[in-house]
Amino acid sequence: MSTFIGWTVHGDGRNVQPGAVVAPGERLSWPRTIGIGMQHVVAMFGATLLVPTLTHFPVNTTLLFSGLGTIIFLLLTRNKVPSYLGSSFAFIAPLTASQQYGVAAQLGGVVLTGVTLILVGLLVNAMGRRVIDAVMPPVVTGAIVALIGFNLAPTAVANFESQPLIGLVTLATILVLGVATRGMVSRLSILIGVVVGWVTAALTGGLAEGALEQIAATPWVGLPPLHTAQFHLSAILVTLPVLVVLIAENVGHVKAVGEMTGTDLDAYQGRALIGDGIATGLAGCFGGSGTTTYAENIGVMAATKAYSTAAYWVAAGFAILLAFIPKFGAIIFTIPVGVLGGACLVLYGLIGMLGVRIWQDNRVDFTNPANLTAAAVALIVGIGNLSLTIGSVQLEGIALGSVGVIVIYPLMRWAYTALGEGSYDGFRSRVG
Repeated sequence: MSTFIGWTVHGDGRNVQPGAVVAPGERLSWPRTIGIGMQHVVAMFGATLLVPTLTHFPVNTTLLFSGLGTIIFLLLTRNKVPSYLGSSFAFIAPLTASQQYGVAAQLGGVVLTGVTLILVGLLVNAMGRRVIDAVMPPVVTGAIVALIGFNLAPTAVANFESQPLIGLVTLATILVLGVATRGMVSRLSILIGVVVGWVTAALTGGLAEGALEQIAATPWVGLPPLHTAQFHLSAILVTLPVLVVLIAENVGHVKAVGEMTGTDLDAYQGRALIGDGIATGLAGCFGGSGTTTYAENIGVMAATKAYSTAAYWVAAGFAILLAFIPKFGAIIFTIPVGVLGGACLVLYGLIGMLGVRIWQDNRVDFTNPANLTAAAVALIVGIGNLSLTIGSVQLEGIALGSVGVIVIYPLMRWAYTALGEGSYDGFRSRVG
């Protein structure tokens, strides 16, 4: 047995015995650990690249800060919580909705979201998870996640309609691979769909004029482009509701890894949130997409039975290396709008349905009018993109719906409790 930076070699370093797992504090031999780390890179690749592609953020910068963010997360959690911090899909809708404020203002929203997540992590570290459950019960969390996904449905449709053939090929590829295949192909269905759509566009003249020449002129090696953040209140208010998704994903990830490894990781929940917050805030400071713990990589861990954090150090290192290849980012930015439309029809819908899944998993009772009305109003505000201007601040669908459900739900619950079952019976008779 030997150790390296706290990792104990598992068994003979070559094999995992039936029924056993490689714990976070263990590792296999370095060649095998590097191989597993490369699998983690492949698993996170599609989703991590897709977010900056859709939001027009620098792809190489996002890769750089996803790798750095993963290292920060591993350090803060003392190598106890295996996770890769890739781009969060939840940022796609608010960043697209706030494009009129400019990249600097969009980044300001990402930074403030990260800072707020750090504060939540500190609170959880001091008081435990019960504080999250009290402020954001499942009915509220599900509504916010759902409206984030559904808010930009018109944008996805408009992009699809601009190049319907390319959009249809992209959409069909994603659906077929996602449903009819298993394993890594299924997990990479969106990335493969985008590639197939791009090739279709290249063959049918759907690429922008000069796109191939631009790729050829871009150097192989170079520094990732960096941007600075500015703080615009309207852009911040649109982006801040993503906090709910980041918390839900982070808490779920820590719990899932704990169950799979037979380890109680609740003591590290606050640290995990803080690490994610620092990674998101740091990325926003310099031009990268906000981060989250990646469910895609749980699949790799489940398949290999290797939950070693050493493999995530390897994955982070490879991501940082790829960030210094500008030609890679140039290829991503030639993806036509029809491809983005086909992919977003799936992505936005999946985010929206994640909110519905939160309701299902937590058995939210929609015969209760407090739950029903709060969620119903929030969804319509988000889907319809209702906007209100208060002074110089504009509250749009995502921000308005999120703030609304957080405020309305406790009031509705109080009113339902205070007025008693008689009011409930009357409500049910009115809605049938």
